[in-house]
Amino acid sequence: MLSWKKLSHLKKEDIKRLQDKKLRYFLRHEIPFHPYYSKVFKKLKLRFDDIKSTDELIKLPFSSKANIAPTKDNSKRPIDFVLQPNKELLKQYSPKSKLLKILFNKELVYYEYKPIHLHLTTGRTAAPTPFLYSAQDLERLKQAGKRLFDVFGVSKEDVMVNAFPYAPHLAFWQTYYGGIASGILGLPTGGGKILGSEAIIRSIEHLKANLLVSMPGYAYHLIKKAAEAKKDFSNLKRIIFGGERVPSGLKDKLRDLLIKTKCKDPRILSTYAFTEGKAAWGECSEGSGYHLYPDLEFIEAVDKNGDRVGEGEEGEIVYTALDWRGTAVLRYRTGDVSKLYYEKCSCGRTVPRIDSVVERSSEIKEFKLTKVKGTLVNLNRFFALMMGHKDIDEWQVEIKKRGNDPYGVDELILYVAPRKKVNVAKLKIELKKVVRENVEVTPDIVIMDKARLLDKLGMETELKEKRVIDSRPKK
Repeated sequence: MLSWKKLSHLKKEDIKRLQDKKLRYFLRHEIPFHPYYSKVFKKLKLRFDDIKSTDELIKLPFSSKANIAPTKDNSKRPIDFVLQPNKELLKQYSPKSKLLKILFNKELVYYEYKPIHLHLTTGRTAAPTPFLYSAQDLERLKQAGKRLFDVFGVSKEDVMVNAFPYAPHLAFWQTYYGGIASGILGLPTGGGKILGSEAIIRSIEHLKANLLVSMPGYAYHLIKKAAEAKKDFSNLKRIIFGGERVPSGLKDKLRDLLIKTKCKDPRILSTYAFTEGKAAWGECSEGSGYHLYPDLEFIEAVDKNGDRVGEGEEGEIVYTALDWRGTAVLRYRTGDVSKLYYEKCSCGRTVPRIDSVVERSSEIKEFKLTKVKGTLVNLNRFFALMMGHKDIDEWQVEIKKRGNDPYGVDELILYVAPRKKVNVAKLKIELKKVVRENVEVTPDIVIMDKARLLDKLGMETELKEKRVIDSRPKK
């Protein structure tokens, strides 16, 4: 890997040359070990050296979760996406400069290719899909984390509290390895389910932590509890979010709460990641865009026809690995929509960036579009509407069938815990109107005690709070 200091300031044309070179090597010397893509090349009658640049990647078809997720009939599908060299393949496709080393040193082969760690997709749209890492990949993950923290402006003097849930998911481990690689003192709490919210709040205060890394909804829960208890978070300088979109209204609510904890002018920054990408990207300032690692991946954005869009034009994010082992994907459609930028960022870095506004679908993809009362509804819109609402503390959406009858009428229920001193009658009228205008379905509003709603959300018991639930029985 290039030094981040050099890579992050390369000229646009140098980045293009670097990515073309990395792609050629990856396709010629690594993809032959890949069961799924080897078949793709064979089916298309392409040689592994027929694609010489990122521009020519369009010769390959897209892949997606539909290709890799395990099914009842084939639970081993994810294994076909793992690089699996054997002695004969190594002899045929490894570069001569490397061949003798790896043939006579089995430990080098193990280091580069043997899976020793895995992350899982959430498994909400299909069975959980494992993405495997070799020892070499974990070094990549550490360096990606170090780059991420550099983008955030984190230094070795910082103290971090990692409030991500402890699980085989990218958010926790990227933060963990990034902290180690950056040489900062960090407390991996495991989130509310492991250490518990009260202990995490005490840790932030007593460790004088200046960096909190968390899911947005859980961070709001923590900081609200801290504000109510009049805790001292005056050392907290940065809050880093991952795992979900962050509505601007939520940031405003957080700043209001942080003032009550003596925290002044905190920077609230976001990350963007998906399990298939194997690393996370961050923004240097609010709205700057997520800074990519062009030696590890190539990102393109495509329209609904699959054609590439230009810089600053909206399109679906498509990911291609350039230097990973273990599980690797090419032209992988994420289902997330955003824009790409290539001009120099205000921070001076020149690497490509994904716009900070990403129409996320990966965390609740099965709820993105669903029919309620015969109307096709985008339930993702609830996140922006509810998380940023000034009069709402907590919320949850549930879709049910009246009387639990599989053939009955759909019901959309919005559970709300209002903030104190809010006119509940007016709030219910406003929410019905706002939801009807934005989601095109009128919900039933149920006002609920916050403690009870937090329990319903699983804020302290689930790996991730349950914001949208589809309780409709199957027909």
